[in-house]
Amino acid sequence: MAQLFAIHPTHPQARLVKRAADIVRGGGLIAYPTDSCYALGCHLGDARCLERLRRVRGIDERHHLTLMCRDLSEIGTYALVDDARYRVLKSVTPGSYTFILRARRQVPRRLMHPRKKTVGVRVPGHPVAHALLVELGEPMLSATLSLPGDATPLADPAEIRARLERQLDLVVDAGASDVVPSTVIDLSGETPLVLRRGKGSLEPFAIEAV
Repeated sequence: MAQLFAIHPTHPQARLVKRAADIVRGGGLIAYPTDSCYALGCHLGDARCLERLRRVRGIDERHHLTLMCRDLSEIGTYALVDDARYRVLKSVTPGSYTFILRARRQVPRRLMHPRKKTVGVRVPGHPVAHALLVELGEPMLSATLSLPGDATPLADPAEIRARLERQLDLVVDAGASDVVPSTVIDLSGETPLVLRRGKGSLEPFAIEAV
């Protein structure tokens, strides 16, 4: 059965953050809050837990997962970010945006799109998510906690635990979240392309969703 940590949404308790990070490092699959909605997370080096995440979501390797990062410098370790793209990212991070960028050569194949060689990256603005990433000291592989057949992502930690108690190792409960996922913008080409219109405003980009 999944554990549940009730954690303060703006001043997360350090001991609980550390325990949550230890669960991730130990191969655990967790649900945790972001500034848009709840997400699934696992250690980026754990191929077995990655498959568990994909089973819960009902997705295959063609679906972009997200590297949740502490800051822009960490994004640069995994994705190619030139000056123009850096300015774009800096203007809206941390925030409710996921960006698709060309992956660096050293990024493991399982973390990138198999055909496009791209990777999804994000710097979340939620204090709990940020504290967890700082404690981990590296990105966490993540996906929106949206289950097959559901119209919207799960937002209530109690419901998350009830529905996924045998598939997760931990639910980080920071209260109910929004049900609107992050805005996804593809920056891997010459011009930005909106793949999903979500919580993050398109106004800073002067582009429209397709």
